[in-house]
Amino acid sequence: MTPSETFRQLLRAPAPLLALAPMQDVTTLEFMRVVMRYGGPDIYWTEYFRVHSVSNLETWILDSITKNPTGRPIIAQLIGNDIPALVRTAKELQNFPVAAIDLNLGCPAPIVYRKCAGGGLLREPQRIDAILGALRDAVTIPFTVKTRLGFESPAEFDTLLPIFAKHSIDLLTVHARTVLQMYRPGVRYDLMAQAVRELKCHVLANGNIFSPTQAQALVADTGVRGLMVGRGAIRNPWLFDQIRQQLRGEPVKLPLGRDVLAYLHELWDNEITPGVKESSQVQRMKKFMNFIGEALGEKFLHDIRRVENTANFWDVCNAFLDHAEPMTLVPVEN
Repeated sequence: MTPSETFRQLLRAPAPLLALAPMQDVTTLEFMRVVMRYGGPDIYWTEYFRVHSVSNLETWILDSITKNPTGRPIIAQLIGNDIPALVRTAKELQNFPVAAIDLNLGCPAPIVYRKCAGGGLLREPQRIDAILGALRDAVTIPFTVKTRLGFESPAEFDTLLPIFAKHSIDLLTVHARTVLQMYRPGVRYDLMAQAVRELKCHVLANGNIFSPTQAQALVADTGVRGLMVGRGAIRNPWLFDQIRQQLRGEPVKLPLGRDVLAYLHELWDNEITPGVKESSQVQRMKKFMNFIGEALGEKFLHDIRRVENTANFWDVCNAFLDHAEPMTLVPVEN
């Protein structure tokens, strides 16, 4: 069975589809390998391939496709606004074992949206219309889109939905915040439900999915086909299996503090780049700790952000996690 056939089968399956969100400089081959060991999602997305007139496929992103260690399908994501380049890249990627081609319409990073890419394209619906039309013609496997509600206002979503419907995409992932909202509170789950009602394609919910009970309620309340988890999976790699347990009516297994500590050691081992100086390795891990620390509180975040070497890093982690108490890993503010 090809990856695209496996993806289509997953879309037809009765259980909600669980996906790992594409996160730049996070959802690498190495992180996929770690997440897989904790149950993992049903399907993965790559980091986005940057597409422009003279772009080439980034080898480190391509590795997550050609060396995919998970045994589960992976979708290749594109970001850009140059239609000939996007078509060229989509055709090239279809020569590799990808389950689908995805267009990023949601990246909120100013360096991206100021170039009218990612979430920046949401300011130009007519341009999105042209891009989707060209890509739909070029992509012979499933074609998907990941979007935010709009650039400035959720009201923009009413303009976007008919465009998505027009081009017969196979799946729409809705991160139910605006671009300018970034990751601040106020996820519009009601607009996810609107997308489900108005579109013929499948819809995935994305944005602040943090616990198995909340995930179950979100599926029930919106009717989405499944869930895409991003930062929540960095903080809690057990979350995919916990959601499955919740949906099956089984007891949800919680990791102990020492299990979380072991996860951090595995992250460290997989994220090490040979020859990189110690301080750079510590800084790399701090990227992950900013998300994990959401469940450990301000004192942990204060301490971990100030460590400068390996010994101090593990001193802080041990102080907070070397225990046998179960942990929900839900963000403290929730």
